[in-house]
Amino acid sequence: MPGPIQRWRRPLAAATVLLTAVAVGVVLWRHEAPQRRVVAYFTKAVGVYPGSDVRVLGVRVGEVESVTPQGRTVRVAMRYDPEVDIPADAQAVIVPPSVVSDRYVQLTPAFTGGPVLADGAEITLARTAAPMEIDDIYQALDEFNRTLGPEGANADGALSGLVATGRANLEGNGANLHDTLDGLSRALTTLSDGRGDLFGSVANLQRFTTALASSDQQVRGFNQQLADVAGQLAGEKEELAAALRNLAAALAEVTTFVKQNRAALTDNVAGLADVTRVLVRQQQALIDILDVTPLAVSNLSLAYNPRSGTLDTRDNALGPYDPATFVCSLMAGQLPASEVPAKCTALAQTLHSRGLPMTDQLRKLIKLPPGAPATGGSSPGNPPISSPGAPIPDEAPGGLPTTTSDPTLGGILRGPA
Repeated sequence: MPGPIQRWRRPLAAATVLLTAVAVGVVLWRHEAPQRRVVAYFTKAVGVYPGSDVRVLGVRVGEVESVTPQGRTVRVAMRYDPEVDIPADAQAVIVPPSVVSDRYVQLTPAFTGGPVLADGAEITLARTAAPMEIDDIYQALDEFNRTLGPEGANADGALSGLVATGRANLEGNGANLHDTLDGLSRALTTLSDGRGDLFGSVANLQRFTTALASSDQQVRGFNQQLADVAGQLAGEKEELAAALRNLAAALAEVTTFVKQNRAALTDNVAGLADVTRVLVRQQQALIDILDVTPLAVSNLSLAYNPRSGTLDTRDNALGPYDPATFVCSLMAGQLPASEVPAKCTALAQTLHSRGLPMTDQLRKLIKLPPGAPATGGSSPGNPPISSPGAPIPDEAPGGLPTTTSDPTLGGILRGPA
């Protein structure tokens, strides 16, 4: 058998372990952060008791401490974990999971940022909500039935008359009512299927009205101008009517004239087409005439002598050119290059090699760019211009004359002497 000392050792060890655990628990309890508290006021708190859950997004974060009636309101004191932040404008809602089970208080919405609900804060009636009870639903239905009953809206039989009238109107119209509802359903379906186009049309109409609003002054000005035009037309309606009557008569006469002279008009149009083609072919000649005619008229005016009534002029029609140059220039200007005589090409080449004045037609004949108009004199370094028909001596290298040639048309036709 164990002795007295051994009998006392076991209870002493158990007591030592227990005291150690209590001391550790006290130390941990002292270091644990205190829970936060909040008070909410409800119009009623059926099914909420001390110990009921306090939740955020359905997760338990605390519990109800007390439920105390205060006049027409109920004061519900709650505490929750300090690690959970609640928005400063949070609401308190009593949530019934089912009809008969206990209820819990939901703090909503969940915290996403911003001010935090202070410890010991109060949530007023404006930010709380309680579910409707079954008794309230029954009472509302009872009041509704009484309102529609013999002591209410049907006191004079109005409701009964409404039901009887509705029955009489619907009797025998079941098929029509069915067709109407079916058509309405199809119309709504069509609107639903085309809602994109419908809303697009509404959006475009909105843009159109916005454009009209932004252009209000221009639209007003246009309307004013249109009103002025309409007023002017209204003031001259008799003249306008007379003009329209005369125009109608003229059109009738023109129609008759065209019918009676169709063949002649056709011939005239064909002849006009020929004239037009000729004008197109002679376009450059017409341009030249229009360019030269003003100068000719000016020269004619300057040449007129009012004292004697004569035209005083000193003719120098050929200028620095000889007759052969004029004849070849005329042919080069009127004929294709392939049809111009070779003598004219030789004349152009001779004039170019001698540095003598040339017309633009001859320059174009030997593919030279247009040159400045000749003035009738000789340029420095160039031989003087000979008179028509005078032979021009050929020069050898060094400027010495070798042979004599005549660049005129007669000299070209005769050939070298």
